[in-house]
Amino acid sequence: MLLVPRDERGSAVTEFVMVTALVVFLFMAVFQLGLVLHIRNTLISCASEGARLGARADAEPGLGAARARELISASLADSYADNVTVGTGVVGGVQVVEVRVRAPFPVIGLLGPDGQLDVTGRAFLERQ
Repeated sequence: MLLVPRDERGSAVTEFVMVTALVVFLFMAVFQLGLVLHIRNTLISCASEGARLGARADAEPGLGAARARELISASLADSYADNVTVGTGVVGGVQVVEVRVRAPFPVIGLLGPDGQLDVTGRAFLERQ
């Protein structure tokens, strides 16, 4: 029969607790990074779709901002659609519609105290 030295007793429990805490922390960090990237990509997609609608020959640029707000509200929380602006600009000598979205940066889950995500979607104006 093998005897465990007295100074080794209970070390498996503490080792399990420390390793489990580390693994949970790493999992949450990777999950949070994935959430931030998902929200960023969703905002870019919605802004680009709004810019494409606003750049159509039979539409006004303001429709693009409304469409971006609608898409953001449908895919994320309504608070992410609060600050959507639209404007026109020139890129390479061609007029474009720009839909800009400023949204809270999700720091813990979907809560975002200070940071801002700033994304822009552009589309060439069809009537030039």
